[in-house]
Order: sequence, then C-alpha cells, then structure tokens
Amino acid sequence: VLSLRKKMGINVRQPLAKVLIPVLDDNFQVKVDLVKDLILSETNIKAIDFITDTAGLIKKKIKPNFKALGAKVGKDMKLVTEAIGKITQEELAQFEKEGSFAIRDTPYAILLNDVEIIAEDIPGWQVTNMGSLTVALDITITPELKQEGLSRELINRIQNLRKELNFEVTDRITVTLQQDNLVAPAVLKNKAYICAEILADDIILAENINNANQIVIEDVELQILITKK
Repeated sequence: VLSLRKKMGINVRQPLAKVLIPVLDDNFQVKVDLVKDLILSETNIKAIDFITDTAGLIKKKIKPNFKALGAKVGKDMKLVTEAIGKITQEELAQFEKEGSFAIRDTPYAILLNDVEIIAEDIPGWQVTNMGSLTVALDITITPELKQEGLSRELINRIQNLRKELNFEVTDRITVTLQQDNLVAPAVLKNKAYICAEILADDIILAENINNANQIVIEDVELQILITKK
C-alpha cells in the first residue's frame, strides 16, 4: 500500500478510503484481521475490504517465465506458451489459490514460479501484486478526504512550529491562522480534531496577523501565530 502511495505521489498524511485484498484461503482473512488496525494506522486507510472473487474486478495478465519453464517443457515450449495465453481470469484466480495448473492437452502442470502474473490498474484504483497476493488501492480523494488530509498537514506544521519555539509538550496554545480558500474550510470542518491533536484551546481565522510565522501547505504560504496560554 505504501509503495502504491509513493508511486502515485500521495502523501501518507492524506487519508484514502479503502484497499481491496482478495482472500487467498480460509486462514488468510483471520491473519490479516489480527493486524488490521496496525495496517490501517500505518497506511492511513479507512477500511480493508476482503473480496473472494477478483475475476470481475481485478484483471490480470499471465506470461510464461521462460527460464523456469525451459527445463520443464523443453521442445513443447511453444505449445505450453500458447496454452498459458488462453488461461481465463477465472482459471487464473483458481491457479493462484491452488498454486498449480494443469495445461490442457499436455502432460504438464505449471506452478506459480513458472509464470509471471501482473495485475492491471483499473480506473480510480492502483493495483499491485507480490506472488499470489494482490492489493487494489482506492486512490479517489473525495472532498471530505481532502479536507482531512489538509487538517493533518496543518497539524504537522503546527507541531513542528511548537518544537521550533521550544514549547513544552504539555503547553496549551491558541492558534491564529491566515484566512484562505484551501486550508480554512478544512479547519472549520475538523476544528475539534485539530485542536485535540495540537493541544489548542482555539483556532482563530484572520485576514492579517502581526508577528506571524510562515508555513507552507501544498505550495500555499500562510501566516500563523501560536501563543501559549
């Protein structure tokens, strides 16, 4: 999930709605559920959705691993390659689940390391796979998610500023922030959450601020003043 975020240039402080994970076997979901909260926290994702049938949702391509297959099929490489190219999405899903697949009209059965399976991206999603595990990340950023992401960015800037000003961790503060069209709506929507995170009694939006510091959020420069209570 983090590699998909990096690929798309989506900061980890920007929340995303969900990730889809196919269920590989009966124990797989149980194991993931044991660390689900940790995964959601570390990746800043709202939910994990488990799916049992990926054939209609996640499209995959399968290609022969010629180096691995060569010793196994020898002169029948062309025949086996053509058969691999005809494997359906449903058969591929079953192959990934069972770990082996009998090639039609041949004496050969292939294993997962005999092929390369590549997940294709679908609109609004980024898909990756490692071995038989496939992950699809919803990269659609709704206005609500965007505002939450901006709130987290503001929290980060204020926490850094607290350190620069040598405030104690327990010091309560009041924040005066420059009114703007980007961050101000996020502050108004998530004010209680932001205040709780930065130990602020209030966040005041103002047009002009004297003796202010400067912060930058998404290339927008903002004046900000934080004072101890």
